[in-house]
Amino acid sequence: MARILVVGDVMLDRYWFGEVSRISPEAPVPMVRVERTEERPGGAANVARNCVSLGAQARLLSVVGEDEAGVRLTELVENAGVRASLHRDPSIPTTVKLRVIGRQQQLLRIDFETAPSSEVLASKLADFEAALPDCDVVVLSDYGKGGLAHIAKMIAMARKAGKPVLVDPKGDNYSRYRGATIVTPNRAELRQVVGAWKDERDLARRAQGLREQLRMQALLLTRSEQGMTLFESGGIMHVPAQAREVYDVSGAGDTVIAAIAVMLASGVPLEESVRIANRASGIVVGKLGTAVATRRELFGK
Repeated sequence: MARILVVGDVMLDRYWFGEVSRISPEAPVPMVRVERTEERPGGAANVARNCVSLGAQARLLSVVGEDEAGVRLTELVENAGVRASLHRDPSIPTTVKLRVIGRQQQLLRIDFETAPSSEVLASKLADFEAALPDCDVVVLSDYGKGGLAHIAKMIAMARKAGKPVLVDPKGDNYSRYRGATIVTPNRAELRQVVGAWKDERDLARRAQGLREQLRMQALLLTRSEQGMTLFESGGIMHVPAQAREVYDVSGAGDTVIAAIAVMLASGVPLEESVRIANRASGIVVGKLGTAVATRRELFGK
C-alpha cells in the first residue's frame, strides 16, 4: 500500500447552510436562517483525507491550537483514517474557515488564523525526520499560514532520504521550494511568480525557466477549465479539463496533489499520474466544499 507523508497548514472548514428570505433591516445584507452545519478537514488535512480515500496510508504532521476547533479537526482526520500528529500550540487559535451558504451559494467567508510559534515548528521538524523512513512520497501543502517555516530544510532532508517531494505552493518566493520533485501552482499562483504570459509559447518559456532555476523534475500548472499542463525537461504535456459542470473549486488542488502522490507511490509514471489527477479533480469540483475523490469513482472498483 502506498504511504504518503503530508506536512503543512491544516484548517477546519465549517459550513453554515440556511435559507435567505429577506434583506436585513440593519444593513443592506441578506439574512440567513441557519438550518444545518457541517465540518470538514481543510488544507493539508484535506490532502491527507484524499490520499486515504484513494487507497493509501497517510501520515499528517501539522499544528493546531489548544482549542475546541483543534480537538474537532483531530477527530475528523482520525475518523477519516489518517494517522495524525497534530502539535498543540496554546498561543494560537486553530485556523478555521467559516462559510455561510444560502440557496447553494456562498454568501460570506470568515477566517480565524494566527501563525504558530517557532518552538512548535521546531518540534515538528524532528517528527518529520523520524517519519521519513516509513513513507514513499512526501507532500508539503503550503497555505501560507506559517506552518511550513522550515520547508527548505524539509525538502533537503526528504531528498537526502531518497523520497520524492511534491509541493503545493503559496506566495511569490519559490526559492524555498528549490530541489522539490514537483510543484503544483494554479494560474494565479504561477503568475505571481513569473508574471503574466502573452501566449502558450511565452508561458512555456517562463514555466520551464522557473523549473530549471529551482532544479525541479517537473512543474504542473493547474488551469481550472483549461485543464493541466505538465512541464518537464523532456517536454510539455497538456491534459484538457474533464467536461462536466463545475460546482465548487475549493479544495480541488488538494485532490490533485494527493492523487499524484498516491499514483507515484504506487509506481505509476508521472504523465499517467497527472491524467488520473485530472480526472480526480473533475470529480471533486462537482461536489460542494472541500471534498474527496474515491478510488471507486476514479477506477470503478
